[in-house]
Amino acid sequence: MGRIHTERHVAARIGWLRAAVLGANDGIVSTASLIIGVAAASAATGSILVAGVAGLVAGAMSMAAGEYVSVSSQSDSERADVARETRELRDQPEAELQELTEIYIGRGLTPDLAAQVAAQLTAHDALGSHARDELGISEITAAKPVQAAVASAASFAVGAAVPLLVVLAAPHEALILAVSIASLLSLVALGALSANAGGARGWTPILRVTFWGALAMAATAGAGALFGAAG
Repeated sequence: MGRIHTERHVAARIGWLRAAVLGANDGIVSTASLIIGVAAASAATGSILVAGVAGLVAGAMSMAAGEYVSVSSQSDSERADVARETRELRDQPEAELQELTEIYIGRGLTPDLAAQVAAQLTAHDALGSHARDELGISEITAAKPVQAAVASAASFAVGAAVPLLVVLAAPHEALILAVSIASLLSLVALGALSANAGGARGWTPILRVTFWGALAMAATAGAGALFGAAG
């Protein structure tokens, strides 16, 4: 008996993975930047902690709302396209069959074979075939607003917890350095984790996440120091 051929695809993870990586990255970077900026302005540890917690709560809610609204808009567009396709299949079935045939011809099938495939798929699931092959909508790639909102908010909170825990553990005089190092290491880990979950290889995802995080923290530290000196 031959061995069963199995494949591991990551396309099904696209929706929640994008939201989770975005949320975690933003949670680490924005909260660490906020903490570093406030600390650079010579604030007390208690004030820094309050600012960080407020940033966590506000950021998580903002990420959830933003993802839900954004992905809901995509979902509304998909539903409108599917509704339009449903009407066209009802009112112009022959034109829709020809349209599907031409799609398969464009993908490399001969006209006769394309016509046969289009006819059989139309008989099996006309709307599903047009949604997938004409509109590019499938169960895997369809927008899922609630999933995106939950993944983004939860991952933001987890990411933001890292610099906050450092604030609780590190001495005040070493706070900026400790938060910076812990946050950069967390960004490295996030880049590696997201690359693995997304099927990517190499150091590019790690360097991309870490570079922009370091730039954001440096800019905020500079602004905090500037305003602290001005105060």
